[in-house]
Amino acid sequence: MTYRFRGKIVTYAVLFLLSLIVFFPMYWIVRSSLLNLQEILEFPPIWFPNAFRIDNYTEVMERVNFGKYFVNTFIVIIPVLVGVGLTASLTAFGFARLEFPLKNLWFSLIIMTILLPSIVTLVPTYIGWSKLQLTNTYWPLIIPAFFGGGAFNIFLLRQFLMTIPKELDESAVIDGAGYFTIYRKIILPLIKPAIVVVLLFTFVGVWNDFLGQLVYLNDANKYTVSLGLSTLRGANNTPMNLLMAGTAIMVIPAVIVFLFGQRYFIEGIATTGIKG
Repeated sequence: MTYRFRGKIVTYAVLFLLSLIVFFPMYWIVRSSLLNLQEILEFPPIWFPNAFRIDNYTEVMERVNFGKYFVNTFIVIIPVLVGVGLTASLTAFGFARLEFPLKNLWFSLIIMTILLPSIVTLVPTYIGWSKLQLTNTYWPLIIPAFFGGGAFNIFLLRQFLMTIPKELDESAVIDGAGYFTIYRKIILPLIKPAIVVVLLFTFVGVWNDFLGQLVYLNDANKYTVSLGLSTLRGANNTPMNLLMAGTAIMVIPAVIVFLFGQRYFIEGIATTGIKG
């Protein structure tokens, strides 16, 4: 057995163990959601259900209207993804390709906003939306996505754009293309992996957002999935197996979305920040 082969075995063994550690919480949620309450409380724990209690899921769906909450969540997520994908890529294109006064200063100010905790701006932001009479609507959750998409998204796309040779732009300019033509026909197809990364982060962020939705949504008919799950958790005498079933209902869609986009996610992360 060569040294190189032994090194691969050790590498794969370590990766396998790390994968188990990452996967274990998801396994425990699904496993607990398929047990009855007595089996959950047993010690030592039951690692694999003797009988799959699918009824836990039907009972949770009867207690909590997850169907409506899913619809409400996608009412927020779809325009947010459109806004972030469009405005973050346009802003990143401007900082990576255009020249204008104080460009580096403006970019530094945008990056500095990452250091500002969102909780600091929560109260004044809420007051602003309240003055506009837009509280208890989805607009405070949607409109900010159309103003750059967040500093981290702009930074990620800008770094990816820096890896694309500017000679492509210069060739297009010689052929008579304008900035928007270059952006639409050259830049967008090339930065698709990075945009998918941004959209995946955005999807997971909005899907799991609890505080923002709790602050702005007061009507139970407008609740999203995360708020809907909190109503189940706050209900009296809700068994642990039903809580785990509700958690699985919330988590599994996000996992599925990530699995579909993981190829672009890995490609985007691997090439972002590498100066070409």
